[in-house]
Amino acid sequence: MELLTQIEESKKAITAKCDLTPKTGIILGTGLGSLANLIEEQTCIPYEDIPHFVTSTVEGHSGKLILGTLSGKPVVAMQGRFHFYEGYSMQEITFPVRVMKALGIETLIVSNACGGLNHQFLPGDIMVITDHINLLGQNPLIGKNYHKLGPRFPDMCEPYTKEYITKITAIALEKGIPIQKGVYACMSGPCLETAAEYRMLKIIGADVIGMSTVPEVITAVHARLKVVGLSVITDACLPDALEPVDIDRIIATAAKAEPNLVTLIKTFVKENG
Repeated sequence: MELLTQIEESKKAITAKCDLTPKTGIILGTGLGSLANLIEEQTCIPYEDIPHFVTSTVEGHSGKLILGTLSGKPVVAMQGRFHFYEGYSMQEITFPVRVMKALGIETLIVSNACGGLNHQFLPGDIMVITDHINLLGQNPLIGKNYHKLGPRFPDMCEPYTKEYITKITAIALEKGIPIQKGVYACMSGPCLETAAEYRMLKIIGADVIGMSTVPEVITAVHARLKVVGLSVITDACLPDALEPVDIDRIIATAAKAEPNLVTLIKTFVKENG
């Protein structure tokens, strides 16, 4: 079945349950799903009830699509995302971005939990993503291009909208929320990186490392969406002082930082949604 047909079938299944036209799409990463509870007048659709959506299998990812209003503005939020390491294809991982675009979004906000490589970053910090490095060895745009969805060779000189980086920074200053800015590198996982890999990542210019976000952002750029990227740094990836990572601690750190992340997203949506 062609991608365009799949998108249309998913859209019809969603609009049959909710006729809202969202302007902003939000992808909530590991331990960051509680923002969905603040969406008002919401319609909640499990992924398994949406044709061609796969299932989220990772702890901290509920697996629901939520439509409603946030700060009085129409939004659609993914409470849980899909990852390459779950065994899904790039097309399956990024399919929800296509569907959200078909529903009407113009802006995509992506969030994630990640490891900090920059020695100035601390666990619990929020980083505004200014750029990324794709180390997955895959690209969601490989294969047939549908010109209706986007160009064959999309430009990536500004994957994260500079205007919105400025706006998020201003909101953080106004709210007294300390933030960092930097480059997000993406590797496939699910194992965490070795000390040698962390050294390599720092050398090539990465400030944080994670296992998501980049495929979705590439797809969003292809779809001509504006993009905001926010990372919660959950652990320090210091190659000369490396310790085993506790996944429960990572989720707890993300949850502790979540109120500030929620404030940033709510205010941004209110002013730009």
